[in-house]
Amino acid sequence: MTSLMFSEAAEAAQVVRRQAAVHHDALTRLVEDLRANPPSCVVVCARGSSDHAGVYGKYLIETLCGVPVAAAAPSVASVYGAVPAAGVGANVLCLAISQSGRSPDLLASALAWRDRGARLVALVNDETSPLALAADVLLPLSAGPEKSVAATKSFIAALSAQAALVAAWSEDAALTQALTTLPAQLEAAFELDWSDALPVLDGDRSLFVLGRGYGLGVAREAALKLKETCALHAEAFSSAEVRHGPMAIVRDGFPVLAFAGSDAGGDDVAAACAEFAERGAAVALAIAETSETPPAVLRLPALTAHPAIQPILQIQSFYRFAETLARRRGLDPDRPAFLKKVTETR
Repeated sequence: MTSLMFSEAAEAAQVVRRQAAVHHDALTRLVEDLRANPPSCVVVCARGSSDHAGVYGKYLIETLCGVPVAAAAPSVASVYGAVPAAGVGANVLCLAISQSGRSPDLLASALAWRDRGARLVALVNDETSPLALAADVLLPLSAGPEKSVAATKSFIAALSAQAALVAAWSEDAALTQALTTLPAQLEAAFELDWSDALPVLDGDRSLFVLGRGYGLGVAREAALKLKETCALHAEAFSSAEVRHGPMAIVRDGFPVLAFAGSDAGGDDVAAACAEFAERGAAVALAIAETSETPPAVLRLPALTAHPAIQPILQIQSFYRFAETLARRRGLDPDRPAFLKKVTETR
């Protein structure tokens, strides 16, 4: 029987198509404002999968728009009752990313920045939520109902929304063009077969998940999904960070899942995979067909696309793989133990 996780992930292409039409007017006005009143920095408010989407946005904004991006710590507002100093938010773009738009700590953080003068832009799936209603600009994720605890299509919607925002803001013609083919490529990515990696990850062991640059956010998302749906202890690292200590625990057979794009960040991921394979690690690498696979590394098929689009396609392929791995391990990917769909942290 098909799980909700499977069927919802399969809807991602439809979501991205719908989102482009829904966003057009609001995105046009927002970009006009950003060009007329450039922010000095961007502050991202998010939790969980949405926070991983924010990591993707950070790399896009900093590399293509040249604006520094920082992640807000929601507990600063909700637990400590602290707010930004007077005047700090006057030239800040606050980007709040959420599926539900209802988590109290996220709301407290976003509203604290808005009340200090920041422009609050909400990327949220529930358009009736408190976050959506409080935003200066609402960019709906347009993912529709998502009933599986494991977020899939809403995560991809958060990535594509940020890619569209950055493409318009930076006037990057190549990324703008790449977004037009994203829905069709998502459909193709969902059909890719990663089953060769099932034996690598199907054990009661810890594993590393690697990415870098544009791919770091999806590496973190993949690690979270392996915990949620497959009951595996997966830790995500940048291929740079993993060399600062964590790689010392890698021995024969240690599982590594990696995401590599066709840019310099992806080259470094592939180099790290080569190092791990030399130590005898069991390495599975998602890498585009135009890139070379290091020796002794299991190649997972991935589509060639704009470097900023490749991570979106790779996480789509991963979602199908993770759903299969969960069922292989006798687990229900829609109902992970001890979890619920909306987590309202304070």
